[in-house]
Formats: sequence, structure tokens, C-alpha cells
Amino acid sequence: MRIGIIGRGTIGGALAAGLERHEGVASIDATTRASSHRNVALAGASDVIVVCVKPRDVEPVVREIAPTLVAEQVLISAAASIGVGQLREWSDDRARIVRVMPNTPARIGSAMTVLARERQTCDLALETARSLFATFGRTAVVEESKMDAVTAISGCGPAYAFVVMEALIDAAIALGLGYEQARELVAQTMLGSAQLVLEGALHPAELRHEVATPAGRTIRGLIELERGGLRATLINAALAAAG
Repeated sequence: MRIGIIGRGTIGGALAAGLERHEGVASIDATTRASSHRNVALAGASDVIVVCVKPRDVEPVVREIAPTLVAEQVLISAAASIGVGQLREWSDDRARIVRVMPNTPARIGSAMTVLARERQTCDLALETARSLFATFGRTAVVEESKMDAVTAISGCGPAYAFVVMEALIDAAIALGLGYEQARELVAQTMLGSAQLVLEGALHPAELRHEVATPAGRTIRGLIELERGGLRATLINAALAAAG
């Protein structure tokens, strides 16, 4: 496959680097959003075109490349809030369209990428996109109506996790640990906890109970989290991001 990526930001750059590991990829080319002539040339020379620009820039980019698209190509959009129906309209329905939502851990091959299954989405196009994004971590397929929820959880989720990690690092420093040691302790604790959830069958609440022994230090910390409204705040943050 010849891959063309329009947009060399955080996600576009990560895709360009990571797809080099995919055995089915013969070549990768990338342009910036503003490279109008290059975008058209890239679209014409690619089997799969991945649009990784900001949502406000998707329509002009897709409209400018639309005349060069053909039915055998796969057009993938990684932009939040842009539906498959809009992409079909802007591209004159000239390519097979897939909508995806990766996240920034794609930079290290640990992404969670969700692909939208829309009624008219071709199974072959969906599988092509899934195979490409599996290079960067886990993939899942949902109905397109769930993509705003996906954006709020796995798309925005790294930012929520970083805030929690930053707070714990600050707490560790306040308790006398140096920054580097605090960073390692917090990051590995988060990583290991996530792996327990992914690789085991226990609900996170059950895992939490395993740590919180009676009259222990953990339960005192958990009480403070409840008093501060951490869970409600995280839920409200995700609901706001789903918009």
C-alpha cells in the first residue's frame, strides 16, 4: 500500500513514523495542511489517504483533493467531530471512507484507536484501516453514533491521565522525593494499574478494594478523593468533552 498523510502534527507525525513497521506499507508520504498542490498530488498517488488536520481544516482539504479520488482508494479521517456523512459530501463520495479516533500514545506504539462503523462503510476499507492503526496499539470498532463518546474518553483521556499524574508527582515532591524518582514511581504505578485492568477480569472497583486494607493508609487517601469529588469531576469532564 502507498500511504499519504495530510497533516504532520502530533498524530500525523506519529503515524508517518509508526507505519514504517507495517509489512503491507510500500511507501509513506506526508504533507502539511497548507500544501495545496502537494495535497492533490499526494492524494492522486496514494492507495490510502489519512487526513490528520484540525477539524476546521478538514472540509477545505477534502474538497481540494476530491477531484483526484477514485473508488478504489480509502480516505481515512482522524479529525474529531467530523462525521462520515460530511466526508462523503465533501469528497463527492468518490472513495471508501473510514473515520478513526487515535490518541497521542500512538507516538510510542501504545495508542487506543477506535474506528467508526457506518452503515455504508465497506468492510474491506474498515479492515484496511484497522490493520494500519493496529501498528500503534489496540483497536476497537464502534457504531459511528458512539464516536463523540470515544473522543471524550480515549481521545481526550491522555490529558486527564496526565493531570492526575502531575498531581501525584507534585504530592511526591511535597513528601520529599526528587522529581525524577517521583516521575518514575507515578508513571510505572499508572502503567501497571492499567495493565491489571486490561489483562485481568476484575472490575477496577474490585482491584481498588484489594489495595484498600481495613484501617489502612489507602482508605484514608480514598476518603479524601471522595471528599474532593474526583470521580464526579472526571465524569463531568468527559461529559463536557463529548459536548
